[in-house]
Amino acid sequence: MTFLVAAVAVVPFLTSITAFAPTQRIVRATPVLFMAETVTVEETNADATDKMKKSIDSLYLNMNSVRTGRASPAILDRVRAQYYGTETPISQMATISVPSAQQLMVDPFDKTALGDIERAIVDADIGLTPQNDGSVIRLNIPALTEDRRKEMMKQCKAIGEEGKVAIRNIRRKAVETIKKLEKSSDIGEDESKMAQDKIQKMTDKNVKEVDDIVDRKEKEVMTV
Repeated sequence: MTFLVAAVAVVPFLTSITAFAPTQRIVRATPVLFMAETVTVEETNADATDKMKKSIDSLYLNMNSVRTGRASPAILDRVRAQYYGTETPISQMATISVPSAQQLMVDPFDKTALGDIERAIVDADIGLTPQNDGSVIRLNIPALTEDRRKEMMKQCKAIGEEGKVAIRNIRRKAVETIKKLEKSSDIGEDESKMAQDKIQKMTDKNVKEVDDIVDRKEKEVMTV
């Protein structure tokens, strides 16, 4: 069953729009007819599933940026460098290896990009000082102090809470859509309840995954 979410509307003629650069010109618009858009329970469910997955993916990236006392290429996941005028993840510009538990090595495919990668790491403000020897970049990972570990724990919890809020907002919007379908008699009360229950189970599953991700990261942070 479907629910009409947007009525047909006609945009009136725009008499003229003045553009100031590079020279003055007139643009005349023609009437535009907006077609009605429909949403189904299945589409609502699929949309919520996709958005929750993206929220979890984003959470993983944010957690990977939290530095622990051990070297991991994931620390550099969010670092992007200018490469021929385009912001590019350095993971696509170089081989990132772990020669020791306390060191990362960045070996660019294109050695001319070495300086750009070095600047990107500095600008990313991840608490690491790149050592450029003209061929590769080395990053020494300092051991975390007890105070620093506690700060990282708080950061992990904050990232987790942001993830939960995002997932619950997705749930709220999906449930609102389902209730509108019921109110308009496009679906019955039983179908509405089943659809809302499905969204809630999806929410509970993703919230639990957030908790699991946070727990694993906290253990990693506290491991000496």
